Amino acid sequence: MPPVFAHGALRLYLLALLESGPKHGYELIKALSDRFGGTYSPSAGTIYPRLGKLEEEGLVATESQGRRTNYRITAAGLAELNSRRGEVETVENDIAASVRRLADDLRADIRSNMRGLRADLAATAEAARTAARSADAAAQGRFTAEGQRMLKEAEMLLQGFRDDMRAELRLQSSARPMTPVALETVRTVLDQARVAIRNSL
Repeated sequence: MPPVFAHGALRLYLLALLESGPKHGYELIKALSDRFGGTYSPSAGTIYPRLGKLEEEGLVATESQGRRTNYRITAAGLAELNSRRGEVETVENDIAASVRRLADDLRADIRSNMRGLRADLAATAEAARTAARSADAAAQGRFTAEGQRMLKEAEMLLQGFRDDMRAELRLQSSARPMTPVALETVRTVLDQARVAIRNSL
């Protein structure tokens, strides 16, 4: 996969993020993750060395707040940022393109995984149908009772999945709003799962 940021772009974008006020490292990581709609989250090993370099260059200063270290843009950092506003806009455009690319890659992975799951489910369903057809007539009554039991279990599994996912969606939405990428991922996964389950019946 191509790099998310071009050479030097992350360094400049960190200055842009600090323009709105001091932030500690985790806040910068979360801000970047949110900007990418959750499709990309930089590691601490990516962020902190660049912050250290910006501090060495006098573009960023640090201040302690309890056990955390806050980073703030300096006058020199703001001057560099102002002189490179056009580049910041280019970085923003590149981020938007990266989000689209990462979302496309994610959807492709999901579709590929769901195709494999559908194939596995279809093979399992065919084996089950073959086994059912080969059962003798004496076992038919027991098979019908077992089938009803399995139907109820399948319905309970679906209900449990629905309840769990609704609770998870509400929990996540209380922390941060649903993004278009997350919504599209949910839609794709559910559509593929629906097809897979139907094919298994």
